[in-house]
Amino acid sequence: MENFEAVLSMLIEEVKKNHSIEKSCSDINSIPVGVSNRHVHLSAEDMKALFGENHELVKLKELSQPGQYACKETITICGPKGAIEKVRVLGPTRNKTQVEVLLGDSYKLGLDMPIRISGDLKGTPGITLVGPKGSVQIKEGLVVAQRHIHMNCKDAKRLGVEDGEIVSIEVDGERGGIYSNVAIRANDSSLLEFHVDTEEANAMNINSLSKIKIKK
Repeated sequence: MENFEAVLSMLIEEVKKNHSIEKSCSDINSIPVGVSNRHVHLSAEDMKALFGENHELVKLKELSQPGQYACKETITICGPKGAIEKVRVLGPTRNKTQVEVLLGDSYKLGLDMPIRISGDLKGTPGITLVGPKGSVQIKEGLVVAQRHIHMNCKDAKRLGVEDGEIVSIEVDGERGGIYSNVAIRANDSSLLEFHVDTEEANAMNINSLSKIKIKK
């Protein structure tokens, strides 16, 4: 009986292994998906103003990209017409504060936000940030994130794309379709993942199980 169970266990493991290999081969060009809600990246100076001089960000969970994490801290962002509470802070701190919101938030905040790649903040509107210890008025940094794909240089070569290139992607599923104007972000420190905000994800029913492929 013990021999039988041992052989059966080996057979099950082989089936799992073969299934994993087949799945890996069939999905070789499929790109993982990350869906993000509104959030904020803070500079060290603004973080201290909002949470206190000696405050350190509290890590809530690791994110898919190396070194990135969601924090326990949240803030309120205030525009001319309204405010949005509980906007999640992401770590670590950056050189410059950047607030990423949804396009629909423009109506509540009363601001027109440009669609930008992360870090491209010149000419973007400012906004007031409110934390438990104080507030900050940033002069620029409010954006709607352009949909993009993170990848390392090996993935870029395999997929036939380059850093900064703009491509289209094809989304499988009942509400699937084509999204154009997808930016490639390729460097040696990134992991392969398509990033899209909740508004765009909901439009095509995109989630972590969706199959995304680059369509030239």
